[in-house]
Amino acid sequence: MKLKQLLKNKLNKTQLNLVPGSFDIVGNIIIFSDFPKELKSKEKLIATTLLKSIKNIATVAKKTKIYSGVYRTPKLKIIAGEKTKETIHKENNIKVKLNVETCYFSPRLSTERLRISSLIKKPESVLVMFSGVAIYPLVIEKNSKVKEIYAIEINPNAHKYALENLKLNKSRKIKLFKGDVKKILPRINKKFDRILMPLPKGAEPFLKLAFKKIKKNGIIHFYDFQQKDEFKSSVEKIKKYNKNIKILKIIKCGQLSPRKYRICVDLKVL
Repeated sequence: MKLKQLLKNKLNKTQLNLVPGSFDIVGNIIIFSDFPKELKSKEKLIATTLLKSIKNIATVAKKTKIYSGVYRTPKLKIIAGEKTKETIHKENNIKVKLNVETCYFSPRLSTERLRISSLIKKPESVLVMFSGVAIYPLVIEKNSKVKEIYAIEINPNAHKYALENLKLNKSRKIKLFKGDVKKILPRINKKFDRILMPLPKGAEPFLKLAFKKIKKNGIIHFYDFQQKDEFKSSVEKIKKYNKNIKILKIIKCGQLSPRKYRICVDLKVL
């Protein structure tokens, strides 16, 4: 049942029209990205209604500050329920522990993570830049024939949870590195069959390094935010660093506004 239907007899028509149409669920925590200030006096009522209506939800929170800073983390305010921002999230046959305020995490990318896993049909050496709490590496390990995964994350909080998550999922194939990709990756003396760059905002400066570390005929997955009719500009960004590539596919894997998307450019290095 939609939230507006649940609140039909609790809010007036004007208030109902302002109720957010969607929210994210991470583990047992509901997170509102855009909660109207006009509903501030009703936020507790809305949150408790959700707690009563959705099974296994313990906390309802709202973003008070969008993703920002080096670690791309939000600020959250708990509206109702348990006073915790730590949870265990399950998706694609794995589970990850995280703090939803100190770690960047998007449940909306679960389909994209599984898509990447489905492309790995033989033993490959895979690199995940900006690996967070190790969600991409773990989903890939659990759902593909991958040989090994190297994962680099700069956020010490996310890295701490990633170490826990490897134990939680009995991981055998993932090697974690804490620090800046630009400092860590040059010290890793190997090349990869596949490189993931799941940092939608600001991944372009890392392309030069990705091309140095990819094998011939290797695959790079480059993520970007782009306007509806301007996906080709992401390809132009990539070609500034290497023109000897073949674009395999451009995938829409999230919508930020009516005209702006998160996209993934799948490319092969020739």
